[in-house]
Amino acid sequence: MPKVPVLNVEGQQVGEIELAESIFGIEPNKHVLHEAVVMQLASRRRGTHDVKNRSEVRGGGRKPWRQKGTGRARQGSIRAPQWVGGGTVFGPTPRSYAYKLPKKVRRLAIKSALAAKVNENAIIVLDALNFEAPKTKEMVRVLMNVKAANKALIVGLDKGGNVELSARNIPGVKYVSATGINVYDLLNHGSLVITRDAVAKVEEVFA
Repeated sequence: MPKVPVLNVEGQQVGEIELAESIFGIEPNKHVLHEAVVMQLASRRRGTHDVKNRSEVRGGGRKPWRQKGTGRARQGSIRAPQWVGGGTVFGPTPRSYAYKLPKKVRRLAIKSALAAKVNENAIIVLDALNFEAPKTKEMVRVLMNVKAANKALIVGLDKGGNVELSARNIPGVKYVSATGINVYDLLNHGSLVITRDAVAKVEEVFA
């Protein structure tokens, strides 16, 4: 089982924790990680692109000239696609790009991302992380004490507390709850700063 030191907010080691082999000790599956990241980025697309077809552009209510006898090609509307200012054929319309991977694949992707952090020695386990009030300066001090990377993902037990409020204004730093952990955030941040309670919650959810 992987073992990592447990630090306090001053950066001092106060113990050691054994991480679950079935989650933090597996061989990362690069293909599954790629699939999970593509899925997340696709789901973030707004899909608001739109063009007007011939029924939506302005004008063209009457036939531009009679059907026969002019020597010109027959036309029914000046807003047909071949006319300048006409409608677009098969253009993009608003749609959702979101899709889902199978549940087992999503779980394997998160386990692979967590295991990759362990392999890179990029996981920092804190004994506890609590603030009586939102203090960005205190959060910066804690991250410096534990030698976290400039881009750090902080994982705690709860969402919306003082810890999250303290971290949200720091460039490159993001806070998520243990149940909201995801592959893209894990791979997009250099360090994973996680509390001991959050480790237990992650192991409970993904065991």
